[in-house]
Amino acid sequence: MRKNDTHAFVNQVILCLLVTICFGGTIGLGTVWMRHQISLTANARRVLAAELAEIKRRTDETAALVESEQSPALLRQRNTDWRIGLVPVSETQVVHVTVDLVRRLRARANLGLYDRGENNPAATVSVRLALGP
Repeated sequence: MRKNDTHAFVNQVILCLLVTICFGGTIGLGTVWMRHQISLTANARRVLAAELAEIKRRTDETAALVESEQSPALLRQRNTDWRIGLVPVSETQVVHVTVDLVRRLRARANLGLYDRGENNPAATVSVRLALGP
């Protein structure tokens, strides 16, 4: 009887040892997988940051090119070279607006809502009310 008890104890110890090794291996494998995912994400982020920097550089170059093409001296030169015949702006052609722009745009956007002229008559609605006893 003692011999069977010893074998039963040894079997339980071996089983617990195997479960512990498998559990530890699973945790180790999960850790390695998680580090791999972190590495992939960091590499993707680095690539996106490089692409963003390239796009920003190209945008800055384009903005600088547009600004250089809009310089008054270059525009005058192109006007004479291409014989366009444009003349400088006179002060009478310029109209300075001193109205609050936000209020003006808001009024223009809401014109159809509040205007009840002949183009937009007021809508009529019929309502039936049931009075209680």
